Amino acid sequence: MHDTLHDASAVPHGAIYTATAPFDARRVGAAAVYCSDGRYGEQMDQFLHEGLGLPRYDRVAVPGGAACLAGHIAAMFERNALERQLRFLIEAHALTRVVLIAHHDCGFYKHRVRLTAGRSIAQQQAIDLAKSAEQIRLWCPGVEVEAYYANPAGGRVTIERWES
Repeated sequence: MHDTLHDASAVPHGAIYTATAPFDARRVGAAAVYCSDGRYGEQMDQFLHEGLGLPRYDRVAVPGGAACLAGHIAAMFERNALERQLRFLIEAHALTRVVLIAHHDCGFYKHRVRLTAGRSIAQQQAIDLAKSAEQIRLWCPGVEVEAYYANPAGGRVTIERWES
């Protein structure tokens, strides 16, 4: 009888799906924090894999992405949870890089974040990405933090680097 917890070639009895992509246990030392909006999932993976050259990364997908780290009162519970999760991943997986990605037309900003008069969602997101990056750097000095913005255009999603 196979020990299915330790034998990667064994298929556990009752398995309903076996992925065709091989498992690679090596870590690449990076995490990506982005919004859980399913419209952007494939594009986020493609950008992180192909655009940034990250074959694998720790995923932290939550509504609004890193927005809750920017100090919005309405997102304090989310902030505490995301901070604990990120600190754990950085420490336990020895991460050296965190990628933050915001996206156009984010529902978290429409429904949870109070915008300053005259400020667009994108303007607030730029401010929040910079604040969130600074928070992560304060918690974990030495971790490289990058910020990006995803925007649908012409049936595709373009991603640009924003200052963090």
